[in-house]
Amino acid sequence: MQVLDDSAVRITVDTPLRDKIVSVVDKSAKMGANDLMFYWEYDETAKVAKILDAAQPNQYLPNIPSPILRDYGWPGFYKPFAHQKDTASFLSIRQRAFCFNEAGTGKTSAAIWAADYLMNLGLVKRVLVICPLSIMKSAWQDDIFKTAMHRSCGIAHGAAHKRAKIISGGYEFVIINYDGVGVSFNDIAAAKFDLIIIDEANAYKSPSTKRWKVLAKLLTPTTWLWMMTGTPASQSPVDAFGLSRLVSPNRVPKFVTAWRDRVMYQQSRFRWLPKLNAKHDVHVALQPAIRYAKKDCTDLPPVIYQTRHVPMTPQAEKYYKHLKTQFIIEIDDSEKVSAVNAAANLNKLLQVSGGAVYTDTRNVLEFDISPRLNALQEVLDETSNKVIIFVPYRHTIDIVHRYLVDNGTSAEVIQGDVSLSERTRLINNFQRLTDPRVLVIQPQAASHGVTLTAADTIVFWSPVMSVETYMQCVARIDRVGQQNKMTVVHLEGSEVERRIYKMLQGKIDNHQQLVDLYKEEMGI
Repeated sequence: MQVLDDSAVRITVDTPLRDKIVSVVDKSAKMGANDLMFYWEYDETAKVAKILDAAQPNQYLPNIPSPILRDYGWPGFYKPFAHQKDTASFLSIRQRAFCFNEAGTGKTSAAIWAADYLMNLGLVKRVLVICPLSIMKSAWQDDIFKTAMHRSCGIAHGAAHKRAKIISGGYEFVIINYDGVGVSFNDIAAAKFDLIIIDEANAYKSPSTKRWKVLAKLLTPTTWLWMMTGTPASQSPVDAFGLSRLVSPNRVPKFVTAWRDRVMYQQSRFRWLPKLNAKHDVHVALQPAIRYAKKDCTDLPPVIYQTRHVPMTPQAEKYYKHLKTQFIIEIDDSEKVSAVNAAANLNKLLQVSGGAVYTDTRNVLEFDISPRLNALQEVLDETSNKVIIFVPYRHTIDIVHRYLVDNGTSAEVIQGDVSLSERTRLINNFQRLTDPRVLVIQPQAASHGVTLTAADTIVFWSPVMSVETYMQCVARIDRVGQQNKMTVVHLEGSEVERRIYKMLQGKIDNHQQLVDLYKEEMGI
């Protein structure tokens, strides 16, 4: 492939493809045996890409660049990485496509730039982003503000009338969570969004779900659809069916049972296993697609930090407010806050935020923390590699570990009462064997001197109270032997968690700062 004087593209393809392109694209011409040249403008490039996509996957087909690379200004606070430009180029000339870039590679910004470019061309007026609740603000709204700040953006969440107002309000980007689409279906249908972007698209792998059927009903022949996930069909080849039916329905059979029989064989009455050809068939079905692994993105920083917002349930929020009221009364009585008292009370608030707290009688009070568990599952689903979850409090470790095991994830626990020999065995297995996939670790039990480079993702279930402990936790994967770029995820549901994560990332660690943070949280 060769771009000539920023005005034409020359490619080499086999004779049937060359002849088809020349017959469909007016501003194109044959050049020698198997070469052709076409005018490098949007319409011509999109037509050529569509013809070549129909012949994918084929490693010998050229990657067609979009005119976005020549014409777009790439607005925003940050300069795009090379892989982000390539991703935006790929998406911008495809009405329906997959983006399988790994988590942490910046595919959110790439999709925003591609959408903004299409808006500049007048091909797209409004974009609907469908994503998990935990990243509506921290990933999508924040990235829109940083990369396309000239565009309007609204989050459709909360009461029905608030969602309706956002959806019908003329915002160029509207962000909504998966289940909100069904609730606001009529409003969304009436709004006639030109482009729908699905983040963490495995949520739409099953055509039998209401979620999938609602989305399929929203799509028209002219609707643009980009589906993004770092782990396509990671649990079963059958999962590719639902995704393909939305983006490229001609690549799979009409019925899921026929697809299952193509990619799986029945070993016993209740056990199906992938056929030898399953990986190839899934690859064919999930086209057109682009994928960048973190290790391929040489310009990325070694560690990428992300935040997932997880709302507190009413039960936990009520107790959280009760504790704050109690602490404020204590402050009024003493008129002085010591560092010890501040740390103890902040710990109480962090425990509630994380899902369980010790009462004054040393009993454990557990709360409904399903939003936080859902956010954790989203992180696990978006990476195919091993994960470490740092959970500061013993009573919450049990909740997290139980959830992982119940949901089929192999997981082990390292906490204070695990013996040295058992700890060594668990770490060796984690580093060398397929299982466990996840280690749930109490930070104080394994934050120093331990190598856990089999993982490239860390999740902080709750923030720790020490900058030194925080940095040592991250250093478990950020050390010699790490082969991949790394991602650190903060789960954040309360204001005190937000404040402490900010303190940790700013490397602020002193007693007075802790007291000041506590006073800010108490509003005094």
